[in-house]
Amino acid sequence: MKKHYPWLWFDADGTLFDFARAEAQALPNTFAAVGLPYEPAYMQTYQRINHALWAQVERGEMTQSTLQARRFELLLEELNLSTPASQFGATFVEQLGLGAQLLDGAHEILNTLHKTSRIAIVTNGLTKVQTARLANSTIHQFVSALIISEEIGAAKPQADFFRIASARTAGPPKEHVLMVGDMLHTDIRGGADYGLDTCWFNPKSAERPDDLPITYEIKHLVDLLEILE
Repeated sequence: MKKHYPWLWFDADGTLFDFARAEAQALPNTFAAVGLPYEPAYMQTYQRINHALWAQVERGEMTQSTLQARRFELLLEELNLSTPASQFGATFVEQLGLGAQLLDGAHEILNTLHKTSRIAIVTNGLTKVQTARLANSTIHQFVSALIISEEIGAAKPQADFFRIASARTAGPPKEHVLMVGDMLHTDIRGGADYGLDTCWFNPKSAERPDDLPITYEIKHLVDLLEILE
């Protein structure tokens, strides 16, 4: 039986936006913009550093402003390259903000669902990047609220993130909200621990964990139309 949720909270990267494509363009473009040579192996190095720092942010052990500076200090140090990390980081943020590529079905599904539900994007990310990507996208007109971890000072899966997101979306009852995302730890566990129904976007058919309550699971975004009314 289909269910209506007055609010649909979508994760951004990996759920609506093709972050992998955006990142794959932004990093070499940043190297070019600051006049440094780029090699494809640099992407793997950057991702390793970045993922480790984001894990600290999600555990509440690091602020995002610290992450923004530190990841490029570590990258340039490991690559033995000399350029101001602050300049490199600012250029990267600008380049990443241009990456508004959507995943298959994202425009179509939001175009349909915004007619019966209010849409929020709830994302762990940097304010300049996420506001620019949404503004440059074809889905901005469907989105009623954009909640960004850097802006509010808390990150998924922390309960404070979800409390502030609720306040920013008019404080709906928890049963009126569906959290849709691709990340089991931040989106699904965070949403479930807060008391929300959750929908795991699982395009790669990863194994479903036994210890995590997942209300719905979809492989394609358009599958939401079989769930929601």
